[in-house]
Amino acid sequence: MKFTAFERSVQGTGASRRLRNAAKVPGIVYGAGEPKMIELDHNALFFALKKEAFHSSILEMELAGQVEKVLLRDFQMHAWKPIVMHVDFQRVDETTRLRKKVPLHFEGEENSPAVKTDKCVISHVATELEIECLASQLPEFVTIDLSGLVKNQTLHVSNLKLPAGIKAVRHGTLNPAIVSVALPKVEEEVIAAPVVAAAEKGKGKAKKDEKQNKK
Repeated sequence: MKFTAFERSVQGTGASRRLRNAAKVPGIVYGAGEPKMIELDHNALFFALKKEAFHSSILEMELAGQVEKVLLRDFQMHAWKPIVMHVDFQRVDETTRLRKKVPLHFEGEENSPAVKTDKCVISHVATELEIECLASQLPEFVTIDLSGLVKNQTLHVSNLKLPAGIKAVRHGTLNPAIVSVALPKVEEEVIAAPVVAAAEKGKGKAKKDEKQNKK
């Protein structure tokens, strides 16, 4: 994806407010050289931020007649208005090693034994994953194959099979769940029903015996 940015020479709260009033967004690009203050068209950036690839892809930024490869690092939105307040980009090249959260796409769960045989419910506990890789290997998303899921299974980060060169970032000994499998609620109700019926039958018999004793 490619976008155009413009150099910004004036800084400060007042200058940023004037930029926003003019439908511009103040920003910065850093890494591999001098940081540069930039500004972008608000509407173009606003709609670009709605695209998944804009958050997890290497972008081409045209600035002062030159094209640089950058990565979206951060952005701030207004507390309640649909307005982008500020945006940060990082320059990258093929040798840059980075950490980045990327979206998870799930496939194959409808063909898994958990769903086809046991009619289980699949819960996507996480929707994104922090990975470490070279900038040249950064994927737009990571696809997780769920076709092998079975009843009562939980898929953790350590169980994921990632493409070569891509490593899941784990903080200490944490091994968060990505997907969980559970029995459907319908089966739980069927199992519970005879128990309730038996309990009610027992109460009825107790009342009958009590009336007979009184007589």
